[in-house]
Order: sequence, then structure tokens, then C-alpha cells
Amino acid sequence: MNEQITLWQVVAAYAFALVGGSISTSLRLAHKPLCALISLAAGTLLGVTFFAILPESLNDSTWWAAGLAAGTGYALFFFISKYVHHVCPACAASHFDADVARHFSEIATVLIIALAIHSTTDGLALGIQQEAPASEATKWSLFSALCIHKIPEGLALGSLLIGAGLQRTVALGWVASVEATTLLGGAIGFFFLAKASTFWLGLIMAHVGGGFLYLAAHAVLGEMLKHGKKLVLTSFSIGVGLIAILNIGLRLIG
Repeated sequence: MNEQITLWQVVAAYAFALVGGSISTSLRLAHKPLCALISLAAGTLLGVTFFAILPESLNDSTWWAAGLAAGTGYALFFFISKYVHHVCPACAASHFDADVARHFSEIATVLIIALAIHSTTDGLALGIQQEAPASEATKWSLFSALCIHKIPEGLALGSLLIGAGLQRTVALGWVASVEATTLLGGAIGFFFLAKASTFWLGLIMAHVGGGFLYLAAHAVLGEMLKHGKKLVLTSFSIGVGLIAILNIGLRLIG
């Protein structure tokens, strides 16, 4: 049963990205609601890292090992964003202006590589949950945060592709193809890391959490620089609060 839930969660996260892509390739979206959704999703990523991922990682490893693993996750996304391309079109939505869309063909390869690494990490985090030494509260908090995050990710990628002049069906096909790396990451975690020790699984989750911290900080700071701080901070706080309430509630029930 646990294995079936894990597979279902990986597929569901992928489906949420497709929902976002379908919306943005069908409708012209103003940035204000997208900004609110991006900030909300950033809050959920920060919330699941502090309330679920890092506490669980510390249960099975020393603080310095978990901290080092989180640092590598943050550094990985930082260096990819700095020297390759932004790892998440939603978290860096304010950086994608009309000029970037017009020159999409010049950045397409590096954007796809960067986003593929990010999405693979998302799927990996869900895929190892069948064996990870995590509570049900952590597992469902992670799943909820990733699904919320995947919607604006699909929205932003779809909007960028439409802005670059791609037809709706072609743009949606690209969203589906790139986001399919979420399924790849889930398969790697599910089939190839199932026998890993709880120590290493905990460190992998800490590594993922470090990446989430980068995405959350990058999204909030980027949105605050170009949009209203009140909207960003309010949405971000709601996201953190949602994961906190979900995590605490599930622990009390369990």
C-alpha cells in the first residue's frame, strides 16, 4: 500500500505541473495572481523544509552532516542558476521578460537542462518516501508542498513558451516533456534507492531541503524586487502557515 501511495504521489505531482501548463497555454494571465501563487508555493517549500525535512533528517544523522547535505542542495541550485540557467521558471518568473521570450531559442537548451535537474530532484524526494525514515506528516507535507509548487512552475513555463511564439499544443507538449523528469526522479528514488540506509536517505532529503531553501529565497526576493511586498509576504506567510498546520495536525492525529 505504501508503494502504491508513493507512485500515486509522483504521478500526481507531475499532473499538477501539467494543469499549470494547460492553464497558461490557454489563457493570458496577469502577473499579479501568478506572483501570489509563486509566493504561496515558495512559502510551502520553506515550511516543509523547516517543519518536516530537516527535523526528520536530524533524527538519523548528526547536525553537521544534515547541514552539509542541505548546503550542497542549496549550492547545486545556486551554481546551476548562476552559470547555466534559472532552475525554476516560476521561482525566477520576474527575470523572464518579453526580451527573454523573444530569444527563447537561444536559451532553450540550458533552460530545459536546468529545469530537468530541478524536476528530477522533486520526483526523487517523493520516490524515496516508501523507504525514507519519515513520519506520515512529513510525507504528506512534502507531497502537498510539491503539488502547490508544481502549479506555478507549469504556469510560468507555459507562459514563457507561449511568449516565445510556440503554438498552444507545442508549448503544452514541451511542458509535458520537461516536467516528465519528475517521473524520472520518482523512478530513480523508487527503484534504485529503495535499499539505501536510513542515514543516506535522511541526507538525501536534507540535500533536497537545501534546494527548496534556495528556491524559496530566490522566488520571494525576485518577486519583492518587482512587485508589491505586501502581496508577496502575505502569500508567502500563508504558504508557510499551511504546511505548519498540516504537519502539526497530522502529527497530532498520528
